[in-house]
Amino acid sequence: MASIALNPWSPPRLSRRWWPVFLRNLLVWRKLALPSVVANIAEPLIWLVAFGYGLGALVGTVNMAGPGGTVAVPYILFLASGSICMSAMNAATFEALYSAFSRMHVQKTWDGILNAPVSLDDVVLAEMLWAGFKALFTVTVIMLVMLGLGITHTPKLLVAWPVLWATGITFSCIALVFNALAKGYDFFSYYFTLVLTPMMFLSGVFFPREQLPAPVLLLSDLLPLTHAVQLVRPLFMDQWPTNAVLHLAVLVVYAVAAFWLALALTRKRFAR
Repeated sequence: MASIALNPWSPPRLSRRWWPVFLRNLLVWRKLALPSVVANIAEPLIWLVAFGYGLGALVGTVNMAGPGGTVAVPYILFLASGSICMSAMNAATFEALYSAFSRMHVQKTWDGILNAPVSLDDVVLAEMLWAGFKALFTVTVIMLVMLGLGITHTPKLLVAWPVLWATGITFSCIALVFNALAKGYDFFSYYFTLVLTPMMFLSGVFFPREQLPAPVLLLSDLLPLTHAVQLVRPLFMDQWPTNAVLHLAVLVVYAVAAFWLALALTRKRFAR
């Protein structure tokens, strides 16, 4: 603990000891798997049905710029490809905020784990990977429902799957920053209200970003959810995304920077 106090910004010191912490979370989650699945997929499916079929009947199609020019996309497909990115974001965020905070602060689970030969760095890594797994599980179930509804059947969904996992990892890292700063559950409402909610409406989930004013569009270009949507939506349309390397690089930069910041803040918190 002394080294954490002396230099919390030192590079992550990671080992394979994150796996028992991850496995512990998995074993606990198995007891609550069914209600967890319902809670994670109910809201995004309600959004999809209400807006996709309800509003979609009024909107019809959405004109999008594609590699070969403007393409008319059914609104249900447009929404599905954006909302599944939003689902990955939300699932990872909830796990890395509320569940991780409960284990860290309320239940003191992290304190108990740190009595074993496991470092704080490995615990934070395990929480990040666990939140990413929860996001991947959630989007997999939602994707299966979308396949059942016939929204899309393209084989490129197999490529979208790891992209959605990367999206979950990115947002779990960002959420762990706020987890390290929080003194109570109420603190998280600032993050949801001031960060996540505006991001959902500015990242092209519900409508094309091209309709945004130029200054807002520039802001949208900086948001990680925007780049996730730009990667996933073409795959749902059976196309390959343009500038894929750039979009992936943005997600990686966000994930690495946020994880390092979250780890440094968590070290400071446990060094007190």
